[in-house]
Amino acid sequence: MSSKPLDGYRVLIFVGDAYEDLELWYPKLRLEEAGAHVTLAGEEMGETYEGKHGYPAVSDGLIADMEEADFHGVVCAGGWMPDKLRRNPKVLSLLKEFHDAQKMIAAICHGGWMPISAGIYKGVTVTGSPGIKDDLINAGAKWEDKTVVVDRHFVSSRRPGDLPDFCRAMIHLLEEQPIA
Repeated sequence: MSSKPLDGYRVLIFVGDAYEDLELWYPKLRLEEAGAHVTLAGEEMGETYEGKHGYPAVSDGLIADMEEADFHGVVCAGGWMPDKLRRNPKVLSLLKEFHDAQKMIAAICHGGWMPISAGIYKGVTVTGSPGIKDDLINAGAKWEDKTVVVDRHFVSSRRPGDLPDFCRAMIHLLEEQPIA
């Protein structure tokens, strides 16, 4: 069996009710296709969360049990889910730990609300949904209207139509990080 570019890599994706279906599933499947092991973590173990468009996702683990050291990167999908999860202290501490370790933090659309609330976007060039442009700027980020923006260990995109560029950038960034 041939090796895949992300064999041995582990990526965390937050999941909760009203996530943007494509922004969770497209990255999950692309990362797995590239060889990464993806964990969906929600506030309840084994809970079935419904996406904005009705697609279900079952959590593999509890956010409360997740540790940054177990992963090479994290993905913050959009939808209305980020508005709730950005109030979870464990989500915020995990994002700060990923940032401190300079591990990939990827956010698409409204997913940027979570890094905003974690206080880690100051001085970072990002993109996101035009609906949170002011929030990003007020958090100290520099907003650009592009399909994908990579700034150090941060990857960001605006909307579902940007997913091909978003996923390519995540995979490339992870490949550049040493696997431990």
